[in-house]
Amino acid sequence: MHELAITRNLVAIAGEHAGGARVRRILLLLGERSTLLPEAVRFCFEAIVPGGPLEGAVLDIRAVGEGEGCRDCGAPRAGDAAACPACGGRERQRYSGNEVLIKSMEVETCE
Repeated sequence: MHELAITRNLVAIAGEHAGGARVRRILLLLGERSTLLPEAVRFCFEAIVPGGPLEGAVLDIRAVGEGEGCRDCGAPRAGDAAACPACGGRERQRYSGNEVLIKSMEVETCE
């Protein structure tokens, strides 16, 4: 279960970036092609955080669908069209769907 190792790293990264402040919420983007199961990541997160610097934090997981664009101009491409409708380019590149990204964190501010 690679979700456990990856979730441990995510917790460590979030704790480091919080700089000792209490983390309230983490927004995590998971690409559909990342091979991580959101339910497994959430389970691991809830098992890891008690007693640590992220105790009480809410993990908000958002799925990111696959996206492709034209390699030449970057225009989004959907469907099976052979050529890019914007520039006529024929090469595609994937620009989303593989991410495992901490998009944002809510932390308590010191007063």
